[in-house]
Amino acid sequence: MSAAETPLTRDRILATAEDAIRRFGPAKATVVEVARALNVSHAAVYRHVASKAELRDLVVGRWMDATMLPLRAIFALPGSAPQRLRLLFDALIAAKRRRATDDPELFAAYRIWAAEARAVTAAHVDELVGLAAAIIRHGMEDGTFRAVDPTVAGRAMLFATSRFHHPAHAAEWSDPGIGAAYEALWDLLMQGLGVANSGA
Repeated sequence: MSAAETPLTRDRILATAEDAIRRFGPAKATVVEVARALNVSHAAVYRHVASKAELRDLVVGRWMDATMLPLRAIFALPGSAPQRLRLLFDALIAAKRRRATDDPELFAAYRIWAAEARAVTAAHVDELVGLAAAIIRHGMEDGTFRAVDPTVAGRAMLFATSRFHHPAHAAEWSDPGIGAAYEALWDLLMQGLGVANSGA
């Protein structure tokens, strides 16, 4: 089956938009340009994507969903709450840095589009906070963590660690001292949750 005969799907449209971003930047990832790359009419694309804004939101959402896949599995892993919380944030940091290294053009565009796709970004942040809060709640239930509001604590941890995973700080990730800074911050966060030894 030729490319022209391949059924037009939303996934195919998003993959083509991502390719356009890598090659030409986010400004060229319009419905019209994507339709041209797919060799279809823009009306055909509009049957799947209503506007450039929706295209942007879908691309950002697809990027974020790929980032979240390994993180969602951490909640069910065995181990103490401090261990799983550390795994969660380590995995988040690794995922963002891997995307920055392996797909720099798309990562750069994501930084621009994510700031515009506010509802998608807010949902992503809420899911990250929810995962952290669920682990914190388990730690409270087994006596590892002191009594706190899990959601407030999870959000505070996400914001406190933003230097290490937020795309706006990508230029800092090559700093040779960033690993030590992360360890120092993590010790403080665990002490705040009532853990005397962050390796517990």
